Amino acid sequence: MVNKSKTVELLAPAQNLICAKAAINCGADAVYIGASSFGARKNAGNNLEDIKELIEYAHKFNVKIYVTVNTILSDSELKEAVELIYKLNEIGVDAIIIQDMGLLNSNLPDIELHASTQCNIRTKEKVQFFENLGIKRAILARELSIEQIKEIRKNTNIELECFIHGALCVSYSGQCYMSAFIGGRSANRGECAQACRKKYSLINKSGKIIAKDKYLLSLKDFCAKDYIKELIDIGVTSFKIEGRLKDETYVKNVVLFYRNLIDEICKNKASDGKIYSDFTPNINKTFNRGYTSYFLDKTEDITSIETPKSKGEYLGKINFSDKKFFTINFLNKTKINPQDGLCYLTEEGLKGFLVNKVEGNKIFPNVFQPNLKKGIEIFRNQDVEFENKVKNSKTKRLISAVFRINENEIILTDNKNKVSYKFENFEQAKDIEKMKKNIEKCFKKTGASIFRAEEIIFESEKVPFMPLSALNEIRRNLFLELENLRLKNYKKPPKTKITPAKYTEKPTDYRLNIHNKKAFEFYKMSGIKPKEFSLEKTGEFKDREIMRCKHCIRRTLNLCLKNNPKEKGELFLLDEKNKKYSLVFDCKNCEMAIIAP
Repeated sequence: MVNKSKTVELLAPAQNLICAKAAINCGADAVYIGASSFGARKNAGNNLEDIKELIEYAHKFNVKIYVTVNTILSDSELKEAVELIYKLNEIGVDAIIIQDMGLLNSNLPDIELHASTQCNIRTKEKVQFFENLGIKRAILARELSIEQIKEIRKNTNIELECFIHGALCVSYSGQCYMSAFIGGRSANRGECAQACRKKYSLINKSGKIIAKDKYLLSLKDFCAKDYIKELIDIGVTSFKIEGRLKDETYVKNVVLFYRNLIDEICKNKASDGKIYSDFTPNINKTFNRGYTSYFLDKTEDITSIETPKSKGEYLGKINFSDKKFFTINFLNKTKINPQDGLCYLTEEGLKGFLVNKVEGNKIFPNVFQPNLKKGIEIFRNQDVEFENKVKNSKTKRLISAVFRINENEIILTDNKNKVSYKFENFEQAKDIEKMKKNIEKCFKKTGASIFRAEEIIFESEKVPFMPLSALNEIRRNLFLELENLRLKNYKKPPKTKITPAKYTEKPTDYRLNIHNKKAFEFYKMSGIKPKEFSLEKTGEFKDREIMRCKHCIRRTLNLCLKNNPKEKGELFLLDEKNKKYSLVFDCKNCEMAIIAP
C-alpha cells in the first residue's frame, strides 16, 4: 500500500536550455544538465549564462537544477573542475553530480553533492560508504532488482535515486572500458562511442560461428512504469529519466507521462505548479528499442540483438501485400498518415520507409519494399501527427494564486508568499458590481506570468474605482513582485560536508577509476591502498576486463549453463574488424565479463 503523503522527485534530462524548460513545463521536479565540460555526455554541454537563466526559471517553481561534473579527471582538469563548481555554486545550482573521488579531496564550495551512477553503486556497502562520507544522494545502478533496492533502503538513510526510463548501458556504469580500448574514447571521460550498439559474432574455441553479425550487446530501453508504486513504497527519493542527448519532443512526452503516473499515486509534489497540457503523452510513440523492465523483473527478454535502432510502436502484422501497397491487421485502432515512418525486421536488420499515401486500409510506401510479405510485423517509429502536436504543444506550468481585495489594499498570494498594493486616496466606485466585474475580468488575465488566478475575493463592501489601465499595471506589477519574491525565498539545499569513511568494496585495481593523485590519496585515507591508476591513464588494456554486464549472451541464446550444462566451453566475441574478445561467465552472480585481447 503506497503512502500517498510521501514526496518523490521526478528528475528529467536536458540537453540544453530549451529541453530543460520543456521538462519543467511538463512537470519535472528537478532537471540534470551538463556544464561546459566534465560531463559524462561531452556533446551535451551548456554555458554558465544558459544554466543561470535555467536556474532562475526553475526556482520560481521550486524545481531543482543538478549539474553533471561526472567524468574522471586528470590532475590539471581537477583544478579546472573545482573552479567550475565554484562558478556553478555562485549562480545557484542546487547540486553537483560527481564521479571522481579527487573532488572529495579538494576544497569545494558550499554545495550539495550526489554520487553518480558512474561510481558503480550496486551494493548496500557502497551506498553506506557514500552515506558515511556525507554525500547527500546515491544514484543506483540500473541493474538492481526490487529486492536489492529494498535491502539498500533498509540499511541506509541516504537519498536514493533510481533510473526509470531510457537507454540502457549493457555494462555496469563506470565499469565499461571497451570504447576507450577500441578507439581511445572513454565512457568515463564522457566520450563513449557506443561499442555496445555495434555488430558482433559469437564463436567457440574452434572458430565455429554460433551467432553471426548480431547486435549481441544491444539492450532494449528501460521502462519501469509498472513498478513506480512499489519503488515509492520502498522509499526511493528520485526517479530519473535517461536522455541528455534526446530532443525536446522526447523530453516533453516522457516527462509528462511519468508526471501523470506519479500524480495518480502521490498526493504531494516535490515542486510547485499545476501542468496544463494540450496533448496526451504516449511513450510508445517516442524513440525506443522496445521496452524492458530490466532486472526489476527478470522474466522478460532484455535484448535488442536484431537492431540497435528505434522500432517505435508495434502496429500489427501484414495481411496483404503487393508491389504498390499493403494492408495491416492492426493490433489497435490506428490512423496512419502520409510521411509516417514505418519499419520492420529482416535478416539484414531493421528496414524502414515513409508512407507515401493512404487510401482506405491501403498503405503505399514511398519506395518499393520487396521484403514486405504476409505475416511480417510492422512498427511505426515516426508518427508525424503526434510528433507535430508534441513539438508545437503550448503545455504550461502555472502556480495557483489568489487575489484578496479590501478597502485598503490588493493582496496577491500563492499560499507561501504574499505581495500587496496599498490604495492611496482612492475614490469609491459608484457602481460596485460593475467595478467588481471589471476587476475580476482584468485580474483573470495572467498573460505570460507563471500564475493562474484561481480566485478573486472581495473582503469589503467598499470597492475603489480604478480605470482599466491602472488595473492592468497593478496586476502586472503584483505578478512580477510575487515571482521575484518566490526567487528570493527559494532555499538551496545545505552543503555536503565530507568526513572520512572506511571503504570496504573490492576490487581495488583500475576499476576504481583513479585518474589523478588526489583521488589516489582519497582512497588511501579511506583505508585501502589502490593498486593502480585508471586504464585511461595507464593504457594497459591487454587481458583486462573491459566490460562487466548483468546481461549474459549465454542466457539470451539459450546457452545458459545452469539449464544446459552440456553447452560448456569457451566463447568469444568477434567484432566487424575480426578482433576477438574472450567472454568470462560468472554464473554464481549471473554476470558476464568481456576481456580485451
